[in-house]
Amino acid sequence: MPALRVSELTMRFAGLDRPALAIPALTLDAGSQVAITGPSGSGKTTLLNLLTGLERASGGSVCWSATDLTALGESARDRWRAAHVGLVMQDFHLLPGLSAIDNVLLPQRLARLRLPQATRTEAERLLRRVGLERIEQTVDTLSRGQMQRVAVARALVAGPGIVVADEPTASLDADAGAAVADLLSGLARDTGATLIVASHDPLFVGRLDRVLRLEAGRIVQP
Repeated sequence: MPALRVSELTMRFAGLDRPALAIPALTLDAGSQVAITGPSGSGKTTLLNLLTGLERASGGSVCWSATDLTALGESARDRWRAAHVGLVMQDFHLLPGLSAIDNVLLPQRLARLRLPQATRTEAERLLRRVGLERIEQTVDTLSRGQMQRVAVARALVAGPGIVVADEPTASLDADAGAAVADLLSGLARDTGATLIVASHDPLFVGRLDRVLRLEAGRIVQP
């Protein structure tokens, strides 16, 4: 599993007289579970985007083991992310009209000519592991908590070494949020994946090994 090393990372946006994000150094061990907290606008999502290659930093380096994302072009970052990262977002990004199993498998179908039977078997296993027995049920008929469980299964089906979640429990009630938090942490630990979660949820944050607090784009609690 990859470890993370960040050095002199900066992100600048037009119209701002100082970097929106400035992190002199950051190291995360492979398999660690880390929460990123801080007020709205503190840079949590920007940091996640840089760590996953969704955006390219203005300066510095983001190295996952031997791969420096800041040295890669957009297409290369996309390929790296598809191979190594599972993403869980607040808004689920599921396709209405498709079943739970088809939503989990869709990114894998788009990435290859033929879907291995082992991938479908793993998708079925994960959906049952997250508590969905009727895997052919369309996602339109699921509760929000169930939809997020489908999104968790989709993020993990390819066995990524890195799982990144951006406010995954923010739109859920307390019970559903606690269930999703347990699933993400437990499944990542089972596979040895590095888990990075941006969250305001104190119960979720308390489950993780380490807390990084951001304020105005700077880490104030390492």
